[in-house]
Amino acid sequence: MPLVTSKEVLKAAQAGGYAVGAFNANNLEYVQAIIEAAEEENAPVILQASQGAIKYAGLEQIVAMVRNAAEAATVPVVLHLDHGTDYEQNVRCLRAGFTSLMFDGSALPFEENVRITSKIVEMAHACGIPVEAELGKVPQAGDVSFEELKALMTDPEEAKRFVELTGVDSLAVSVGSIHRMKVQEAKLDIDRIKKIKELTGIPLVLHGASGVTDEGYRAGIPAGICKINIATELNKAFTRGIREVLEKNPNEVDPRKPLGRGRDLTKEVVKAKMRLFGCSGKAGDTLGRGAAYTGKAEKLTEKELARE
Repeated sequence: MPLVTSKEVLKAAQAGGYAVGAFNANNLEYVQAIIEAAEEENAPVILQASQGAIKYAGLEQIVAMVRNAAEAATVPVVLHLDHGTDYEQNVRCLRAGFTSLMFDGSALPFEENVRITSKIVEMAHACGIPVEAELGKVPQAGDVSFEELKALMTDPEEAKRFVELTGVDSLAVSVGSIHRMKVQEAKLDIDRIKKIKELTGIPLVLHGASGVTDEGYRAGIPAGICKINIATELNKAFTRGIREVLEKNPNEVDPRKPLGRGRDLTKEVVKAKMRLFGCSGKAGDTLGRGAAYTGKAEKLTEKELARE
């Protein structure tokens, strides 16, 4: 089926009390693993292109791979920009065919984050595409202690103001998770999540989720988390599969064998996360909302999209 937008996917998750997995896809094998897992679990799914993936694979190539796989799938598939760097990149991704955008202005002063986010929201909403923004800072593993992490967390009252001023569709919040953690020991501030949900009313997004415990997910989802980003755990599974094959047969010269094993292990991680997040069996929730994307953004001119 055609790509869908994240708005209806996340609204369905919010209404149904579950979260949708957002999985970073770095190459063809990742795309295959993620969508095959979604098909087998009958789950809606969000494929994300990170800045590293865009640099590695190229923007147009990522769109072509995901769109082709989505059109052959029977479940809702979203193509989302992860940690968009600026207005111009969001324009390029909109034109290329992304069905969900993001601007990460979390390192900027509040007013500047509002200004740029609002501009992107205006541009994207004119084309029927939702926007995720970020408020608060999710640090990288090793950058801060758990005590210092609290000072970086999203302020609920500030989140309320931010949503009112920008009109964003979803908000990535800092509530205890940390990017690129290799072990599951991050502890979420559940009360903070509940308060932000109460004050904003929109779907909340958890970045740096690979380090969150299963108990953290089970508490965070009913508190308001509707989209959960997973990247590091996929990378660990994929590279583990490659090592398994090459350690067993160091003279292997067919790259499809180690890559295929990496794909298989990655798919198992995605399926496990979908079950944990509660989105397995929920593909019909979104399909019933008529969320297919019409491609309006790709028909607009550069001048129309870049207008001030």
